[in-house]
Amino acid sequence: MYIVLGAGGNVGSRVIETLRPAGEKIFALVHSEQKASAVDGGNVEAVALDVLDSAALRAVFQRGRRAFLLNPPADPTTDTNAEELKTARSIAAALKDSDLEKLVVQSTYGARQGDGIGDLSVLYEFERLAEASGIPTAINRAAYYYTNFDMLLEPARTGLITTAFPDNFVLPMVSPADLGKAAAARLSGPVSNVGIEYVEGPQRYSFADVAAAFSAVVGRSVSLATTPRDRLEESFRKLGFSPAAARSYTRMTEATLDGPELPREPNRGEITLEDHIAALR
Repeated sequence: MYIVLGAGGNVGSRVIETLRPAGEKIFALVHSEQKASAVDGGNVEAVALDVLDSAALRAVFQRGRRAFLLNPPADPTTDTNAEELKTARSIAAALKDSDLEKLVVQSTYGARQGDGIGDLSVLYEFERLAEASGIPTAINRAAYYYTNFDMLLEPARTGLITTAFPDNFVLPMVSPADLGKAAAARLSGPVSNVGIEYVEGPQRYSFADVAAAFSAVVGRSVSLATTPRDRLEESFRKLGFSPAAARSYTRMTEATLDGPELPREPNRGEITLEDHIAALR
């Protein structure tokens, strides 16, 4: 039996979609009954719970054989680093006495030890906590999600999009659908397939490529404006982020600007940036 955290999200739903045809029982963990009704059925049993409830989570883990672990993002109006560390530690605590034979952990490019660097530090801690459980652990570090651009469709229709990155900045990017497929493959694969792998799209893109992809979709030239580094924190605050979250996201963005991790042999998905943006129409 498989257990999938974040089953209602972009990545978790694709893990389930990939695993479902094999017919093995899947426990799909979601945070609300509404999400549960969307994934429940057939060999998939939806379970709505709060991942901060380690006892309830452990009870589900004890019913399964392998688990896909995804740390849910915190509300940006809160102290996201603090809240996400709480959920990471709760999930890890629930692994005790679970008897799971394998874990697949969703992480990120650039994960590193540190404090208050957004996903980079939180997911590094999540990786370490999972490995400390003693359960064989496969870690998939994901490139920059294409879905980060979804909110730019309407601004693109006006001819201008704003990002934190200059137009010539090249960054590994990926579709959550390809992340789900990669995670499902490791989850169903040999227990010995552990350690860190990197997952990105079929090629690397610049932010000029992002603007060009939007131009093709909206039928007009789209320009790109770059938020200056000294105004990043202010820009996050204007989006409604708490002061703590704005600082954390600014530090994470700056770390990426200073040099993203570029593995030589990533696991490459199939979905292009252009295909993802075209599907937003």
